[in-house]
Amino acid sequence: MTTTERTTAQRWRHLADDLGRRVDGIPAGRWDDPAPCEGWVARDVVRHLVEWMPALYFPAVGLPLPEVPPVDDDPAGAWRATDAAISALLADPDLAARATSTRAGEMSLESLIAMTGLMDLLVHAWDLARATGQDEDLDAAEASAFLAGIEPWDAALRSSGHYGPRVPVPDDADDLTKLLAFTGRRP
Repeated sequence: MTTTERTTAQRWRHLADDLGRRVDGIPAGRWDDPAPCEGWVARDVVRHLVEWMPALYFPAVGLPLPEVPPVDDDPAGAWRATDAAISALLADPDLAARATSTRAGEMSLESLIAMTGLMDLLVHAWDLARATGQDEDLDAAEASAFLAGIEPWDAALRSSGHYGPRVPVPDDADDLTKLLAFTGRRP
């Protein structure tokens, strides 16, 4: 099944499981290992996801933020709680279809999660893998789809401050390498 044939909920599950394997694979003593994002450690990668995703998605549909363990005390538990809460949003057809108002315009919660969250799952799975010496192989079809989707937005995304400068890579690099380089990472 290609990325275009999967629902957002199915894509979330696939990518969140992949990220979750990396989270669960981090030994206790490696949470403070440097991550590819300048100034971050592995724990900060999880903190980023646990903080921004619920803060955007839950208020967008009028729900309170979910309860999650503190990242400093239990980063893996914080990720699992966040994943479960967002999965529950996507599993509820009424909530998933609920209209949200964003800087990018009006869209369903499901579309908002697809636009803002799915790529973060993939890229930050790589960050955690790189930081903690885990398997860096990720879904190539998803990487290709994300790269095709963000390339036209290069100037706007670059000026947002969300990505560092694009890292040069050979023209024949695979799409995951190009995607990572687009976001300022050195694959």
